[in-house]
Amino acid sequence: MENLILSDHRKTATAENMVFDRFRKKESLNGEWHYAVDQYDTCLSQKWYEEKYYDEAGNTLPVDFSFDKWETMNLPCCWNTEDRMYLLYEGSMIYTRTFLYAKQMEDERMILKIGAANYLCRIYLNKKYVGMHQGGSTPCYFDITDELEQSNRILIQVDSRRRSSQVPPEATDWFNYGGVYRDIELIRVPKLHIRDFRIALEPDGSFRRIRASVRLSEAVTDTAVLTIGELGICQEITVEDGWGEAVFEAAPQLWSPEHPKLYEVGVSCASDRISDRVGFREIRVKGMEILLNGHPIFLRGVSCHEDSVPGGKMLTDEERLDNIRNAKELGCNFMRVAHYPHSERMAQLADEMGIMLWEEIPVYWQVQFDSPDTYRDAENQLKELITRDYNRASVIIWSVGNENEDTDARLKFMGSLAACARSMDPTRMVSAACLVNFAKNAIEDRLEQYLDIIGLNEYCGWYTPDLKMLPQLFANSCPEKPVIITEFGADAQPGLRGTITDKGTEDCQAYVYEKQTQQIRKISYIKGMTPWILNDFRCPRRTSSIQNYYNTKGLLSADHQHKKLAFYVLRDFYHSLMETE
Repeated sequence: MENLILSDHRKTATAENMVFDRFRKKESLNGEWHYAVDQYDTCLSQKWYEEKYYDEAGNTLPVDFSFDKWETMNLPCCWNTEDRMYLLYEGSMIYTRTFLYAKQMEDERMILKIGAANYLCRIYLNKKYVGMHQGGSTPCYFDITDELEQSNRILIQVDSRRRSSQVPPEATDWFNYGGVYRDIELIRVPKLHIRDFRIALEPDGSFRRIRASVRLSEAVTDTAVLTIGELGICQEITVEDGWGEAVFEAAPQLWSPEHPKLYEVGVSCASDRISDRVGFREIRVKGMEILLNGHPIFLRGVSCHEDSVPGGKMLTDEERLDNIRNAKELGCNFMRVAHYPHSERMAQLADEMGIMLWEEIPVYWQVQFDSPDTYRDAENQLKELITRDYNRASVIIWSVGNENEDTDARLKFMGSLAACARSMDPTRMVSAACLVNFAKNAIEDRLEQYLDIIGLNEYCGWYTPDLKMLPQLFANSCPEKPVIITEFGADAQPGLRGTITDKGTEDCQAYVYEKQTQQIRKISYIKGMTPWILNDFRCPRRTSSIQNYYNTKGLLSADHQHKKLAFYVLRDFYHSLMETE
């Protein structure tokens, strides 16, 4: 049954099924859902979703489920944090509830949006299979109009099993949360609706030209009207075969971390209307410089996982804002949201708060680089991420992966992803977090030819214990593109003190930061850094006494209540850089 459904690509939600939904009116299906662990995938093999209680003669049949008598769980959530019994559970969970539907307009279409479900989710509605989605960190959309009745039962199967063929594969360095952990929503749209809308400043250095495109749900000829009231813009966009584009003159105040100016943008076509809040900025590489709105910039950053003590991957907006506030206290203008797409709310809040983002897909460690199915999974996640966050001024870099050895298969795989990102979005930079060439102790990776910026993970002072290797690494390297040090750091148990050579102490971590920042300051080709990491996070690989199933390289404790000594080292370094800018 699983193989049958996985092979039914007609019912697989992809980037092509996405619907522009920001500020659309939504009806929430969040809340109390009945659930059951389905470790053997019995729901699929025995077709529970068909709810067959009687045979053809009217005799009652025995069944292995009692949907409305199961226990309940409030969605969205990660099941691992809801009950300690499920802390390490990996497998299938079935969620179900009922809801009522009443049609409100002629020819309306009802779109079901699942904000995120790790890693596979399958949707059943009123005894019918609706479709599936692969990829645990990007949203999926299903048109359920034809399956709706006045009273409806929906069933969601979520499968959190790690697989070598998917992205990410079996081994990662973060916690494998399971569940539907972002919003479940219904969106009413007219039959002819705006499926995608993209807008950005033209990257031509003039700062006065805006490009906008519209894609409709049907291949029709029509006219869309774009308005930006504050700029006095009312621009018609001719749509042919369901798609249209226009470039027009404007003089927007440019978005930057210091001045995160956003404009209200509206688009109407036929009976549909959408809106967005958009900033306009230009980000590009020129020679060895990263230019924001034409001016060189150093990306003062920090890496960040989507991980919360109470909620796992289900962060609240207040937790996301707390991450941004802590980054700003450090003096950051930039955050690397790793190693998978974080919630769309992170980018929306970053737009408002004024912090630039590196967004990434989980092409991470032991990926099957020679598998067409694995590539298709990775490319679709990249396309979904770009489609979702194209209009976010805060997002300045698309990353196609992290820490993969330089092989021919990997070069083709990740090079193709980089080309895909560039073809979809010429307004942003493309990067990846690469490894040191340890044989030469140098920054060297064949993937560089496909990147705008070289990301480098180096752990001199920790996994490479000899800190003398760091200046040698920089001296041995002569990159032709700007470099961001995407990871360095050291574990430290919150509150544990000792000498600078006592591993796991705050003093040792702070010493590593001091030596790193002293060296990085001297290197002209380094144009940014995102040390690993803002706060401690769950990780089942980390079993030492100083870790206790957490990666403790955070500058903050997992609950954000304690700032380690290294927090202040990095803060002082960034503030010293700000004084010289």
